[in-house]
Amino acid sequence: MGDEEGVNEDRYAAFLRGERPDDILIYLHEEGVGPIEELAEIGVRVDDGVVLVLPGDDGRAAFQRATGLDAMDFAGMAMNTEGEIDDDCTGGTCPDADSSDDHYAKFVFAFVEEQNEAVGGIYAEGDVCHGYAACACGTTYSEKSVLDAR
Repeated sequence: MGDEEGVNEDRYAAFLRGERPDDILIYLHEEGVGPIEELAEIGVRVDDGVVLVLPGDDGRAAFQRATGLDAMDFAGMAMNTEGEIDDDCTGGTCPDADSSDDHYAKFVFAFVEEQNEAVGGIYAEGDVCHGYAACACGTTYSEKSVLDAR
């Protein structure tokens, strides 16, 4: 498992640098998906969950299996509310957060869009990470950010 773990960590780090624009990142909180030992074998174990970085179609299919939601439908729903997604895509700040502990990202779906000066806006500034999160409270939210600026 050691070699595979290193490959998964390299893939995750490359995604965060914008080097894997054809891949999908999925973060699953351990409280949101139950036992994650099997997922940790194909992903990267983080403090309170697991991160999977998979090729586009495989990533979208894995997201649907894990959450029961179509990835693009979820993204469309989450994009209606701005929030903050952690730089490492393993959580975020729910826009409805209060003093309770019921605010943590159950899961995050993310992808990177390569820099595109012709589109303008933040897309001209660098590679853009699109992150979509579901909070334990039921709120969904999203953030787009330039990778170089994170």
